[in-house]
Amino acid sequence: MDARPVGDGALIVCDNLVKIYKVADLEVVALQGLDLVVEPGEFIALVGASGSGKSTLMNILGGLDVPSAGRAVVDGHVLAEMGRAERTAYRRRVIGFVWQQTARNLLPYLTARQNVELPMLLNGKSRADRQRRATELLERVGLADRADHRPDHLSGGEQQRTAIAVALANEPAVLFADEPTGELDTTTAHEVFDVLRAANHELGVTIVVVTHDPLVSDQVSRTIAIRDGRTSTETLRRRATSEQGGHVISEEYAVLDKVGRLQLPHSYVEALGLARRVRLVLEPDHIRIMPDHSRYAEPSPQDAASKVATTQAAATPAAGAPSPTMPEAPPDYSRYARPVPKAPADPPSAGDRDAGGRS
Repeated sequence: MDARPVGDGALIVCDNLVKIYKVADLEVVALQGLDLVVEPGEFIALVGASGSGKSTLMNILGGLDVPSAGRAVVDGHVLAEMGRAERTAYRRRVIGFVWQQTARNLLPYLTARQNVELPMLLNGKSRADRQRRATELLERVGLADRADHRPDHLSGGEQQRTAIAVALANEPAVLFADEPTGELDTTTAHEVFDVLRAANHELGVTIVVVTHDPLVSDQVSRTIAIRDGRTSTETLRRRATSEQGGHVISEEYAVLDKVGRLQLPHSYVEALGLARRVRLVLEPDHIRIMPDHSRYAEPSPQDAASKVATTQAAATPAAGAPSPTMPEAPPDYSRYARPVPKAPADPPSAGDRDAGGRS
């Protein structure tokens, strides 16, 4: 039996992660026992509706926030135990960020090359190393000829590709991208994901994309859906080859946490009318989940036959046993019943009365 701890050898581990925000007199639970494991070199997407907890998770993993409870580890750094100086060093050396708003990624008064060199300058790299690295990264993202342009002379897609180069400047272990294509058209968005995919394959950097757009999940190898502060489903993609050529196979799995909880997809719950409780039936290689219709369901043919056989056995006396006696008829209490009063007759009409008012 494998006794290793959860996520042993993984780059990112979240174990029963909880985050509670206090707003006025209310407490808002953004994450409620979330588990997550990301292996080195993965390219994944975290998807979920607004308020699902995905942005809170990214802020914690990015060192911008701290969990209320649970354990979060990135590249060996226990995030809840880091001080302010350690957290700053962590953001500079271990991770990279690409934000949705292009203005948040780049300083407007610096050129593309200078923006890429800035993180290395803050990290104490020499001028020669900064120039060499910046030139290499701008070539990788296809912007070697735009290196001396400021952000206001770059298109939206060029700004995001420059932002990716900035995020990769200090050779991070993991790159977080928050809605990196949220402000781009479809064609430009595909170009940005091509750059991310190349960085993942060629540089080996782990990439985590956070988005509410389920279509982005087609660009990555694993999609993790977050719902109500927990991981609910995972979709794995793999390339298969057949006689017709190569194609991608996608398989969706429900996530089972350490205590055996799982979240069923809403479409499944609605289709079967699941509510409050369900019936579980253990089969040799799977578990059946069915609605609880026990109060309304008619007996199966096997159950009905068994019930008939039981009734016949009870009605047939065994050899030598006394014959069953018929139960006595209930006593007749009708003689004690009070007569039902008759309805009063209709009053006589005026023509049936005499002058004195008598009938």
